[in-house]
Amino acid sequence: MLISKNNRAKIVSHLTLRERIADSIRDEIIHGKLKAGERVSEPEVAARYGISRTPVREAFRQLAAEGFLWLTPRRGARVAFLTEKDVSEFYDLKSVLEGYAARLATSKLQEKDFLKMEQLNDQIERCHQKGDLKKIARIHTEFHNIFLDASGNEQLSSMLKQLTNKFQRFTILLALSGKNPEAVLQHREIINAFRTRNPGRAEELVKSNALLGKELMIRDVLQGIRR
Repeated sequence: MLISKNNRAKIVSHLTLRERIADSIRDEIIHGKLKAGERVSEPEVAARYGISRTPVREAFRQLAAEGFLWLTPRRGARVAFLTEKDVSEFYDLKSVLEGYAARLATSKLQEKDFLKMEQLNDQIERCHQKGDLKKIARIHTEFHNIFLDASGNEQLSSMLKQLTNKFQRFTILLALSGKNPEAVLQHREIINAFRTRNPGRAEELVKSNALLGKELMIRDVLQGIRR
């Protein structure tokens, strides 16, 4: 189906509006302006922006998929609670599944993949030095997706990506905590294990990387939210 130029512009504008609303609410949750359990009103957000409720509803769905909001039929949206149990379960599962994906990918990754991973890791380091922490979560996910895709197990890759998207709130909060240098060093070791075709070492390091995320989330991020 062909889409006219005017309709394309409307679609782009609509998507941008949804993303802007999602970004605004996400920032308010991250910086504590919206507290866990607090109601987020769809009509109030629509009135604030002077728009219809459709893009607001779509932004709410996006934020619910990322773990920022809970949506309940006829009761609306509330800011999701962040619990130590959720953090532990997510990172424990991530470590096992990603570790296995790394083992599978070790024999399949190519030099172009190593170079791309190095470039992404350098970007993470530069973003940290500049204080541009928002980009780090996306780049970190892109780094991991290289070996997930290379694993050759489509179900495993799809499952991990869905899991990461569902708990994207953790990845974003961890990036904003500024605890990225440790992850950068681990990434370098992971690349080296892939390059030397050492599946056991690659699996071990990828597991450790996920468990480092768990430790930092519980020790630094959750404790900071509670204070």
